[in-house]
Amino acid sequence: MNSSFLRFSSITKKIWMAFLGIFLMIFLVIHLGINLCLLRGDGGAWFNAAAHFMGTNYIVKVFEVVLFAGFIFHILIGIILQIQNWMARPIRYKVNNKTYTPFLSKYMIYTGGIVLVFLIIHFMNFYFIKLGWVSNPHISNGEPDFYLIAPELFIQPFYSFLYIVLFIILGFHLNHAFQAAWQTLGVNHPQYNNCIHWFGTLYAILIPLGFIIIPIFFLFIR
Repeated sequence: MNSSFLRFSSITKKIWMAFLGIFLMIFLVIHLGINLCLLRGDGGAWFNAAAHFMGTNYIVKVFEVVLFAGFIFHILIGIILQIQNWMARPIRYKVNNKTYTPFLSKYMIYTGGIVLVFLIIHFMNFYFIKLGWVSNPHISNGEPDFYLIAPELFIQPFYSFLYIVLFIILGFHLNHAFQAAWQTLGVNHPQYNNCIHWFGTLYAILIPLGFIIIPIFFLFIR
């Protein structure tokens, strides 16, 4: 652990963790907006247009590099902070202390690990296809036709069930992460704490719910 990155103070790592978390939460809103285009009855016109734009626009390609870096650093900082926390308390207290620790904060490393598993599966089924690393039979105008690829995945009950469960877990992760991020950045005042709490809870419900609607649509409605 001689690198300067590891020698950053815990508060510095937490601040980076907060900024990266907010950045990734903003991306989730954009990603959901694109995915909901799957539900339009337009034969994939909007969805494939968005996929084409995301795959060919140079600004978006630069953003993808930034996004991947954000994911990687968010994960690494989370792991390092958790390890440092474990090392600081190698022996569990025999008597529970009276300080209040939010329930979800105790399990952020585990919910984060489950989200990482989902990301790997998601990349294999979509992003790696776009890069040409994973083969795919659906090609339209020389590009992967994700409007045909997505339904083939979502009509599989096991895949859709896994997708739904993982997004429910992501919701719990987001619920604590949203509020913890603003608290880390010093946005902590009785005047607007309730607003942050309720907005964070609403975000943590609506974003996963928006993604969950998609497999339900292909399984039971389409």
